[in-house]
Amino acid sequence: MLAPTIPHSPPVLRRSALDARDVAQARRVLCDLDGCLISEGRPFVDSADFIGECGERLWIVSNNSDTTARRLSAKLADLGLHIPASRILLAGEVALHRIARLGLTRLRLHASPALVGAACDLGLDTRHPAPQAALLCRDPDFGIDDIGPLLSLAGEAPLWVANEDLSHPDHSGQPVAETGALLAALRAIRPDLKWQSPGKPDPLMLRLALGDLDPAQAIFVGDNPATDGRAASAAGLPFLHLKRPAAPTEKEAGQ
Repeated sequence: MLAPTIPHSPPVLRRSALDARDVAQARRVLCDLDGCLISEGRPFVDSADFIGECGERLWIVSNNSDTTARRLSAKLADLGLHIPASRILLAGEVALHRIARLGLTRLRLHASPALVGAACDLGLDTRHPAPQAALLCRDPDFGIDDIGPLLSLAGEAPLWVANEDLSHPDHSGQPVAETGALLAALRAIRPDLKWQSPGKPDPLMLRLALGDLDPAQAIFVGDNPATDGRAASAAGLPFLHLKRPAAPTEKEAGQ
């Protein structure tokens, strides 16, 4: 009798800094944003060199839900990090596109002005009194008075959550509240709440970035095993777990 086949798990590397030599064999390099390339709007000292060495192989795949790829590309360029919008996938923007493709044109949207503008560009009506769906993104203006109406709507229309991250780290390693923290507040009141999310650990964005490429020919760089690592495993990609110590910015390093 033949022994049962054990599914092959993609390899995992562990590093404390970015080094393009670790991804030299990959035809496509997927990389998380916060905690890997930037933190609180500031680049890490090794980010520019890593991006430059990877060139067109590099894609950003991020659970970010407070901006658009076009805006982020421009912001990164101001920091000396050059990645075109066409190679940036963000959970909030991906969620909007998925909702639009489903024909759910009336949307209750809790998000930044940038995402509200992106929704309007897609033809979504974010002010209709009878929405067909709701989307929760990282919205600093979301308050306790918003919880009740959103829970009521979630009982009648599908609830989407851009990502389930409770937080992301700042440059000193301290947590910054994320969309998942808002979701946790909803679940504290309604533990049986149902929702769907395109953000990691769902592998959707990684598969979009891969296209027809064999996952074994790519690699995903991320700092969170619970989201990045699980998404990589689900998509069949090797995973580079980047666990940074408290790192200086380029400005700090030059002082």
